[in-house]
Amino acid sequence: MLKNVISAATRALADRKGVTAAEYAVLASGIVLVVSAAAALLGPKLAGVLTAITAGIT
Repeated sequence: MLKNVISAATRALADRKGVTAAEYAVLASGIVLVVSAAAALLGPKLAGVLTAITAGIT
């Protein structure tokens, strides 16, 4: 899915004809959704790893 979003973003940015602020807003919102989903999925795992590293240091 991320590959499709990046591909669509690349095509949209390469085509300068008819690009409006609304299209950029739609593209930006799609990127925000993907980043938010990734953070939601990876957040707990990353917190566990950082906790383990912190416990190992102290």
